Amino acid sequence: MERKKTIDIIVSCLLLAAALAAVAMVTPGYLAMRKPDTIRKGPGVSRVTLLSEYFPGVKGTVGDSEVYILDSGKPGGSALILGGTHGNEPAGYMTAILFVENARPQAGRLFVIPRANASAATHTDPMEGTPRSFTIDAASGKRSFRFGSRATNPIDQWPDPDIYIHASSGQQLSGSETRNLNRAYPGRQDGTFTEKVAFAITALILKEGVDVTVDLHEASPEYPVINAIVAHERAMPVASAAILDLEFEDITMGLEPSPKSLHGLTHRELGDATKTLAILMEDTNPSQGRLRGRTSEALILEGKDELYVRAQKLGRLFVPFDEKGWPLSTRVGRHMAGLEAIFGAFSAQNPDKPLVVDGMPPYEELVAGNFGKFL
Repeated sequence: MERKKTIDIIVSCLLLAAALAAVAMVTPGYLAMRKPDTIRKGPGVSRVTLLSEYFPGVKGTVGDSEVYILDSGKPGGSALILGGTHGNEPAGYMTAILFVENARPQAGRLFVIPRANASAATHTDPMEGTPRSFTIDAASGKRSFRFGSRATNPIDQWPDPDIYIHASSGQQLSGSETRNLNRAYPGRQDGTFTEKVAFAITALILKEGVDVTVDLHEASPEYPVINAIVAHERAMPVASAAILDLEFEDITMGLEPSPKSLHGLTHRELGDATKTLAILMEDTNPSQGRLRGRTSEALILEGKDELYVRAQKLGRLFVPFDEKGWPLSTRVGRHMAGLEAIFGAFSAQNPDKPLVVDGMPPYEELVAGNFGKFL
């Protein structure tokens, strides 16, 4: 009996030691995910603040994201660009970073939040096997950027309820959607972590009187609302004009009305809760889809997947997909061109509030693969 107890103690100690060793091995990588990517202030940045300036309830949390303000110093309109709402949609995140590092407003003001949900960039989705980051050959050398999750990190908000009830509408969704920033708007000051971040962004729009808000997203090739602009009804005139401008540039983009029955999303709630013209842009991201093969850094950057080529031939996709794939540089280029068209359409329809921005990387250079030249 004593011998058995001794063996049990030894086995228990060995198992504990193995567990501690495993924790020690993964801890550096975990902590590295909590360290934000480097974003460099470009020539147009006049001030950098935090979301807590607009809502102190997020101060000291991972949700207290940076707000880059690019003020031309001249009268005009104002726009808010949201990137990083979902951490596994890198085109929106990288487009926002390119704006911060390159854009120079000539009239009006820009507010850019590259990490709308910074918590979502600190972890990856369970069971997906995705890389933690991807590396771009930039003009200044190699630069790495996060590839995160669609949702807030559970360490910042847990547990998930069985059913998520959107606070202001009563809409019921899957419990995991409680950590989806794009189901949390307009947010609550006494709500969950994610709702507080949404409330802070809404507070910024209200305080600054933001005229146009554009939320940058990506979707899987089999998702029906893709390569599209989704607009609140008040934003439809601007969105429609922007679509026509893009068509003249041979950039095909669909136009979708914001469903009045689907709550929590930027294009619905921000349009209802504020005076901003709320718009969301979707582009094609094969690394998000269910039909993809291995999720590698190459898939994130190059957007090539032979399984999606086969799915296209079987008529399973809502976008064309061939051996060229959908590279990150092309997706960023489409977001950049879309933003330029939206700003131009707003300025044309509101001549007393021009929104003029120079320095944005040209679409042609981005789709040619010269992405790193502007970083």
